Amino acid sequence: MPKIDVYDIEGKKVSDVELNEKVFGIEPNENVVHSVLVNYLANQRQGTQSTKTRAEVRGGGRKPWRQKGTGRARQGSIRAPQWIKGGIALGPKPRSYRYSVNKKEKRLAIKSILSSKVLEKELTVVDKLELKEIKTKSMVKVFADLKVTGNTLVVLPEKNLNVQASTNNIKDAKVILINEINVYDLLKYTNLVLPLDSVKKIEEVYA
Repeated sequence: MPKIDVYDIEGKKVSDVELNEKVFGIEPNENVVHSVLVNYLANQRQGTQSTKTRAEVRGGGRKPWRQKGTGRARQGSIRAPQWIKGGIALGPKPRSYRYSVNKKEKRLAIKSILSSKVLEKELTVVDKLELKEIKTKSMVKVFADLKVTGNTLVVLPEKNLNVQASTNNIKDAKVILINEINVYDLLKYTNLVLPLDSVKKIEEVYA
């Protein structure tokens, strides 16, 4: 089982914890991660883009000139696609981009990324993550004490207003809850900070 140090919010090592190798110690599957990421991004698309066809644009109720004898190309409507202000041929229409991915694949993708975080030493575990008040400066200090630099994702076991609000104004930092874990955020943020309670809950759900 992979073992990792546990720190307090002042950056001092207080203990260590053995991580469940079924969650944090598997062989990362990049193909599944990519497949689930593409699915996540597709499901975020609103699909509201729309263009007007020749039937929807204004005008063009009569033939612009007679069929023969003018020396010009024959035209049936000034709202055909080749005309300025004409309809759009084969343009996008509102649609849903959603599709589903096997639950086992989603779980495998999450576990693959968590295992990669351990391998790359991008996972930091704290015994407790609590702040006395809502203060951005306090959260910045926590990251500095933990020696966490760059973009950082914090996963909390439950709502904590002080921590969540204190992180909102920190560039390249985000706080989510256990039930909000997704492939996109885990990949987007290099560093992952987990309180011990989050580690236990993740292991309960994904083991």
